[in-house]
Formats: sequence, structure tokens, C-alpha cells
Amino acid sequence: MSANTPPKAAPAAANAAPAPRSGRARVTDFLADNGALVGLALVCLVMFIATPTFLTTQNLLNVGVQAAVTAILAFGMTFVIVTAGIDLSVGSVAALSAICAGWAVTSGGMPGWLALLVGPLVGLLAGLVSGAAIAYGKLPAFIATLAMLSVARGLGLVVSGGRPIDMPSAVSWLGGDLGPIPVPILVLAVTALITAFVLNRTVFGRSLYAIGGNEEAARLAGLPVKRTTAAVYALSGLFAGIAGLVLAGRLASAQPQAASGYELDAIAAVVIGGASLSGGVGKASGTLIGALVLAVIRNGLNLLNVTAFWQQVVIGLVIALAVGIDVLRQRR
Repeated sequence: MSANTPPKAAPAAANAAPAPRSGRARVTDFLADNGALVGLALVCLVMFIATPTFLTTQNLLNVGVQAAVTAILAFGMTFVIVTAGIDLSVGSVAALSAICAGWAVTSGGMPGWLALLVGPLVGLLAGLVSGAAIAYGKLPAFIATLAMLSVARGLGLVVSGGRPIDMPSAVSWLGGDLGPIPVPILVLAVTALITAFVLNRTVFGRSLYAIGGNEEAARLAGLPVKRTTAAVYALSGLFAGIAGLVLAGRLASAQPQAASGYELDAIAAVVIGGASLSGGVGKASGTLIGALVLAVIRNGLNLLNVTAFWQQVVIGLVIALAVGIDVLRQRR
């Protein structure tokens, strides 16, 4: 060895044992990963203490039915929010999809079973229009989907003439029961599995996280960012079409003003479930838990005879809390 060659430093840092994590850090990490589930458990506990009838089988099924439409909309919204987007049109698209399905049978003379295809197809096309405007027309997602919210609601009023449309039996069964289990809960379960599979087991799903994490890096890596963005909003519209049929089945008719404000509940469910409005984070199980949290709160407040006005106040506070937690998580 030359006299001028400095001695090699011992790899002490590489061999050093990791510092033990404090109990507070472990609790913080657990809450960051499972905060929605813990929140759901706490809400259920509070409601059970406040009203023992909450945990009856029939009431829990009612909670599932109440959560179904919001959850289905929220699953579609999850794809959008993972890419750092937003879709304000899902409530109006759901109503338009149901109205077009009912009109196709009652006035268009189509077979009843075709309504099950017309509704999701209308939602898919509406979402595709929004996605194309965002991806290729460079419109901000907020503006494009806000415009679609108005267009879809207006078209629903035009097609229906401002009056409810009776749904054929081929659709109304979606609001009934299949044995002991309500059909909306079964549709909820199927859409949850589809969402989880797409996000976790497909190349398309993994690319959504890459785009939401860093769109420019995803583009440089060769991902088809524009095409994927358009497809994401089309997928959100498809789920909105399914949710519209489920809601119409529950109401036994397609209402032109149905699902008004549901887009806010869908966004809230996704955020409560741990997704980040900054993109790159979100999962189907968290969205499901978020939708259940909203349904449990509403159900419990109904059992306690709390007026709908105060229910809106409580839901608003829950949404603000969820967004605040997301901001703190991003800072960490």
C-alpha cells in the first residue's frame, strides 16, 4: 500500500443494527396504515353504546344497502384519485344512466334485460368524454367533470321530461333480495373485488400509481399517460352507471334528480379510506371502509332521531377531519 493511500474506513454504518423504534412511532405507523379501520370500529362502538339496536342483523344489512351506491361510485372514484384526478360528475352520470336505461325499455321498446347494458354503457361514454377532454383537450379535471355534472343532469331532465321513469323488472330486482342477502350488497362485493384486482393485479392498475406519483416520470418511463387518463375517467363513468342502476332498483324508478351530491360522498369515502388527493395512494379495501364509515354514521344518527340537517354537519366534519389527516400524513 502506498504511503499516500488513506486507510479504508470500516463499514461500521453498514453493520450497525437499526435503532429500535419507539412505541409512539409504532402506534403512529399503525394508525397511518389502518386509521380507517380503527375509525370504523370506534364509530360502530359509539353507535352500539348509544343505541343497542345498531348491531342487529337487520340493521347491519340496512347499513350495507345504504353504503352500496356510495361505495360503487367511490370504487370508480378511487381509480381517478389514485392518478391525482377528481370526478365531480359521478352523481349526475349515475342518474342519467338510470334514466337512459329506463327510457330504452319504456319508450325505446328494447327488451328489459338490455337496460342492464344501456346504463353502464351510458356511464362509460360520459366518462370517456370527460377523460378525453382532460387527457387530450388539456382541460383541468375539476372543470371538465364539473361541466359533465351539468350536462349529464340536464340531459337526464330532457330525456325524462323532468318526471320519474318506472324501471322494468329486469332492473328493479337490483333493489331486492337474493335469499337472505340484499342484491345491492352483492353488487357492492363484486365491484370491490374487481377494483382490488385491477389496482393490485394488472399492469393498468400499477400504472395508475405511477402516474399519480409523478406524471412526468411515468411519461418518460414510456407509460401511455394520456390514454390511461382517458380510460380512468371512462372506468369511473362505468361504475357510476352501475351505481345508477342499483339506486334505480332500490327506488323502483329512475329519478332525474337522483344521486344529487353523491359525488361528494364518493370523494369523502375514498379519502376517509386512506387515499391521498395528491395521487399515488389508494386501495379498494380502504374505499370500502370509508363508505361504511359514512353509512354507519348516517344509520346511527337516524336511529338516534337526529335531523338530516345535523347529519350534514356531522358528515362535513368527518370529511374535514379525513382531509386534515391526509395533509398531516403527506407532511410526514
